[in-house]
Amino acid sequence: MADARVQVPAQVRRGESFEVKILIRHAMETGYRLTDEGKPIARNVIRELTCRYNGVLVFRAEPSSGIAANPLFTFFVTAGDSGELVFEWVDDAGARASERASVTVAP
Repeated sequence: MADARVQVPAQVRRGESFEVKILIRHAMETGYRLTDEGKPIARNVIRELTCRYNGVLVFRAEPSSGIAANPLFTFFVTAGDSGELVFEWVDDAGARASERASVTVAP
């Protein structure tokens, strides 16, 4: 399906908010385009993106056909404990993918 690039700081302080960025490579077909033969290209956009921080849901998005190809999502998370951010997404075709990133929290 798609691959992604995740950007998080290597280390943050407990209680501090930090920026999370994820760029997902995905064509994001709107369903409005036609092939050269005039046949419609099926809609296939990312339906849902979630991010869990140490198992707790911290971000959820439901993009629509109005979002560009290769979407970039940016949001902030408050640092608790060192651990892992797990990103999961699914598109209209039912394809699923995931990515992970580690965060170290300093006292």
